[in-house]
Amino acid sequence: MDNAHLAPPVPHERTAESSAALPRARRRRWHLLLAPAFGLCLLAVWTLVARSGMYAAFIVPTPASVAERWWGLASDGSLLRHAAVTLREVLTGLLIGVAVAFWLGYWIAKSRTVAYTLTPYLVALQTVPIVAIAPLLIIWFGSGIASKVIICGLIVFFPMLVNTVIGMRGIPAELHDLLRSLEATPLQTFWHLELPAALPIVLGGLKVSVTLSVVGAVVGEFVSASAGLGYLINFGRGTYDTPLVIAAVFTLTALALALYGLAAGLERLLLGWQRANGTP
Repeated sequence: MDNAHLAPPVPHERTAESSAALPRARRRRWHLLLAPAFGLCLLAVWTLVARSGMYAAFIVPTPASVAERWWGLASDGSLLRHAAVTLREVLTGLLIGVAVAFWLGYWIAKSRTVAYTLTPYLVALQTVPIVAIAPLLIIWFGSGIASKVIICGLIVFFPMLVNTVIGMRGIPAELHDLLRSLEATPLQTFWHLELPAALPIVLGGLKVSVTLSVVGAVVGEFVSASAGLGYLINFGRGTYDTPLVIAAVFTLTALALALYGLAAGLERLLLGWQRANGTP
């Protein structure tokens, strides 16, 4: 009787598998270094241009002077105070805009009457640049946080609305028929079918909205504000304090990246079942 098929795998087969995994691990480590390496290259080019004498120091400051300006703002607490104002506007406008867009997008996807009635007006609103209507909103709602929240909510509204409509309309009709055959209530259908099925696309819209929310808050602060990172940029521009402008821009970028990271983490948390089922 031939017992060859019962023999354990030969060692060289495992070695071959391990050898194939090594290049993949090395490539992953290399890919993680690409972004920092590119950033260092940009920093080196910036330093060379700033020290070349082609531009005055107040036009193109050195990275060291920007870092010194940023540290001065952070040390006296002014940077944190202005960042907190912008973050409050961003989070409030984001939550309101996303919630309204999701609710309205759900009904546009579910009802042709709602879709035909509201879609032309929503598209028309989106075609108007937010910078054009920001002064009106400042006049109507004042220069306080209310106008900034409305501007922020408007700028995040449309991406979330479109993704919600696409996600809800992409659910196969057969699954709705199955839920109806089981006599599921509308709430049960939403919770057990519509929300889980549309969630990947809806969360994609949330990630886009998160980054745009920072833009909306800054646009409002550019028009009229007495605090916030957008106010700092405006103030630095008016006084030719370029290090201040760049420091505020970097802080805005860090804020946007942090919010995007939170949205991506929420996506991984809520869509963990996809990875468990082998869905990419």
